Amino acid sequence: MPEVSKMKKPDVKVVLLGDMNVGKTSLLHRYMERKFKETVSTVGGAFYMKQWGPYNISIWDTAGREQFHGLGSMYCRGAAAVIFIYDVTNWQSLAELEERFLSLTDTANDDCIYAVVGNKADLTDPKAQQLQDSDAASGTRAEGTLESTEPQVFSACPTPPASPASLSGLMLHKQVSPEDAKAFYERILRYKGLDEKSSLPADKMCFETSAKTGYNVDALFEALFNLVLPFILRKRNEIQVSPTVDLEECRGGGNKRSRSSCC
Repeated sequence: MPEVSKMKKPDVKVVLLGDMNVGKTSLLHRYMERKFKETVSTVGGAFYMKQWGPYNISIWDTAGREQFHGLGSMYCRGAAAVIFIYDVTNWQSLAELEERFLSLTDTANDDCIYAVVGNKADLTDPKAQQLQDSDAASGTRAEGTLESTEPQVFSACPTPPASPASLSGLMLHKQVSPEDAKAFYERILRYKGLDEKSSLPADKMCFETSAKTGYNVDALFEALFNLVLPFILRKRNEIQVSPTVDLEECRGGGNKRSRSSCC
């Protein structure tokens, strides 16, 4: 882990929320490291720092296990984008997003952007089974640096490996349809008190991905980064135009005024 003093300050924060075993960590590994990696359950939270053009974006991977639920609102504080992730073969994983995770976004920015992502599409969709990005291509893009917010303490419960059904070409039943995801996205807007007509449409903010094959993973993250760019620019502009006060000059000026008033 690099020294804190040498770490780049993020311009914006993106947070991943979802139940355990939906593939949040694997999805992040696929995007950042260009490969699929069997993972263990996230403990607490961890983040990657992604350099996207001239900007630095921190992408937070949060724990889905119930015992770490209370940390979620802390990780969402100041978030510019939140990605809700469910398993397309598990209806309960979508229900958990609304029941357990939606309220955690109360600490996110008022203009936070939300996306709904159904992972493990390779188990239900033939076009998602084709490998999109091989491990050999990992050198084509600069890798992010993984920074953990706490020591690497791993759970004894690893994420289950991919189902043999996906390897044999057999399709599993999709329990969550795109329409279900879009309906949840619309409920997010209502919960946040956002006007549906002026907000981003569900068609653009709902995705189906596969961390195993890379299907739609780049499209998801690159779309979000483009959407949060105005926030980054506005934030940088506010920093540049905000006045600064030289305390030494103020002290000196005050002394001069005091001396002149005494004579």
